Amino acid sequence: MAKKLVIKVTAGADAPERCSQAFTVAAVAVASGVDVSVWLTGESSWFALPGRAAEFELPHAAPLPDLIDSLLSGGRLTLCTQCAARREITEKDVIEGVRIAGAQVFVQEALAEDTQALVY
Repeated sequence: MAKKLVIKVTAGADAPERCSQAFTVAAVAVASGVDVSVWLTGESSWFALPGRAAEFELPHAAPLPDLIDSLLSGGRLTLCTQCAARREITEKDVIEGVRIAGAQVFVQEALAEDTQALVY
């Protein structure tokens, strides 16, 4: 089993099931002791902002704020640099614990030894 998991989330409220699946898998992996790194890209970028996850609703799914809290307690949450810039999001805007980083860092994480990468 991979000791590290990198998840790129491209979906947000535009594809709620795919978005929820990504965060659910990440939270379960954190709870299982896996080193987890989640990357917010595209429409999921908005979830780096305070209060945005609370606006997300999907029947029969865990609340997104709870999943994000779980992830932040034991994993990493990164907002894509370009995605942030396109939405005029800066480091001072994001919730505590979110970093902003670019493709080079994503590639380094995704290609690290004993790492599994998933894209939702």
